[in-house]
Amino acid sequence: MGLALLLGTFVLGLVIGLPVAVTLGLSSMAYLLFADIPLVVIPQKMYAGMDSFVLLCIPGFILAGNLMNAGGITERIVRFANALVGWMRGGLAQANIAASMLFGGVSGTAVADVASVGGMMIPGMKKVGYPAPFAAAVTAASSTVGPMIPPSVPMIIVGSLSGLSVGKLFLAGAVPGLMLGGMMMIATYFIARRRNFPREPWQGVRELLSSFTGAVWAIAMTVMIVGGLLIGITTPTETAVVASLYAAIVGLFVYRELPLRRIPGIIVNSAISSAGILVLVGTANVFGWILVAERIPQMLADGVLSVTQNKIIVILLINLLLLFVGMFMETIAALIILFVPLQALAAAVGIDPLHFAVFAVLNLMIGLTTPPVGVCLFVASNIARLPLSPVIRAITPYIITNIIVLLLVSYIPALSTWLPNTLMP
Repeated sequence: MGLALLLGTFVLGLVIGLPVAVTLGLSSMAYLLFADIPLVVIPQKMYAGMDSFVLLCIPGFILAGNLMNAGGITERIVRFANALVGWMRGGLAQANIAASMLFGGVSGTAVADVASVGGMMIPGMKKVGYPAPFAAAVTAASSTVGPMIPPSVPMIIVGSLSGLSVGKLFLAGAVPGLMLGGMMMIATYFIARRRNFPREPWQGVRELLSSFTGAVWAIAMTVMIVGGLLIGITTPTETAVVASLYAAIVGLFVYRELPLRRIPGIIVNSAISSAGILVLVGTANVFGWILVAERIPQMLADGVLSVTQNKIIVILLINLLLLFVGMFMETIAALIILFVPLQALAAAVGIDPLHFAVFAVLNLMIGLTTPPVGVCLFVASNIARLPLSPVIRAITPYIITNIIVLLLVSYIPALSTWLPNTLMP
């Protein structure tokens, strides 16, 4: 009865539109009151969930991304992406995807990507003749690349849950992230040919080099993050602090588009965003503790293994579950609640922990673009000033290509394990 109350309250909260953190907290409180467990458990477990050194990466990388964005980085990334691939059929759509791949190395979050890149690209695409639903769809779909390319907030969460090296997790997501972007660019080319979308004129080598010079500081930030982890001179948390200092210096003294008076406001906004994530981590940890107390992880693993121990089928079942959950639940909450029990199930059939982490995160990234609770879908639709239904129809081909990449990553472990095991043995 207690478990039914927990899940019922949780589902009701999602249905009526409460924030996920509030829903998790209320459903956990309802269970504890029913089970006559002291409510002091809530702050204890929330603190335990947030008391992780590696989670200090999150405010650091969020601050770095906000500083770079306020310092003019988005415009320079879009300009370089347009010079690089804008001449292809469907050029602005291709540039949109390329910009998201580059921006992913700065922000680490999909929502920041779709808001920053989409704020520039969606109006620009509409102005030159692209259908508004398509412009919103390609922006939302390409934003899912960002959290796969280092740095990545979901990978930091996974590292705190599993004890896996955050550096290795960053590297493990790089190849799948590039595959996502590449497949979306191929899909865009065929869509653009069929619908006769425009292409931009080739702007010449001079513009390519000039735009690269402008964007190189952003690209260097990704190199600095990965390089510091590979060489071993910084921990992930130290890297996030260095990235924030680097972003401030670039915005203030290199691009000179970051006024000193804006920095306090950026710090406050970054702190609010980070606090929201950490509250979500805390309430999800309470919810997860209750599930463990009710032996749900063991029941899940035993139930699946009693049906099959075939690795191929288990991977398929995990993917189906995470895709379904991603349609209704925010990424970080889903990871905290489901990652540990599903990791135990994956380990039972011999799935490499690093490999499992990557395709688990990839599943939930796809969920950011699927109705009814696709956050990136909502943000892109809002920027384009469109209802959801035409954007959902336009994004369907990209969801299909993303699922193809998911299946490749799920069943070819080397796509996620080769790079980290080679560079960080």
